[in-house]
Amino acid sequence: VQLQASGGGLVQAGGSLRLSCAASGRTFSRYIMGWFRQAPGKEREFVAHIRWSGSSTLYADSVKGRFTISTDNAKNTVYLQMNSLKPEDTAVYYCAVKPSIGNPYQYWGQGTQVTVSS
Repeated sequence: VQLQASGGGLVQAGGSLRLSCAASGRTFSRYIMGWFRQAPGKEREFVAHIRWSGSSTLYADSVKGRFTISTDNAKNTVYLQMNSLKPEDTAVYYCAVKPSIGNPYQYWGQGTQVTVSS
């Protein structure tokens, strides 16, 4: 399994970015795809997850209403649309996958840097 995250960059506060995570190596139809982030000096934190079918999503309170997670099954890609970005959203963002809610995340992408300037 390979996860390739992309789409990070530098943006001003209030701006938007869309992260992508291209997945390959198996069929993910029942899997949970998640986004996490890690800011300098801080622990990695959960951002959002989605069931590959798109039937359910979950967001961290800090991003609820600003970020949207979605899937494109034809492209085997998960997206994280980030709007109204704040400087505190600055972090390396990682995508990950696990077979079900009750399991730990098994596979991780390499991370993409998001920097929000004030």
